[in-house]
Amino acid sequence: MAIITFTLPVAIESPCVGVCALEAARSRCTGCGRTTDEIARWTSGTPEWRRAVMAELPARLAADQSLARDCK
Repeated sequence: MAIITFTLPVAIESPCVGVCALEAARSRCTGCGRTTDEIARWTSGTPEWRRAVMAELPARLAADQSLARDCK
């Protein structure tokens, strides 16, 4: 009898909120705030890099909301 071992993928923390809408002017997702490059690299990036990106996202999203209010 052969024993087959499977390795389950490790869950990767993501800031994705399921609102994948890319804003062309900034090449950023309006849902999570990541750039298209960051989204593309997300699964291959190191945990440290992902944490650094995630730390920047609240300020990016807040700045976007402030800009949207100013444009009204």
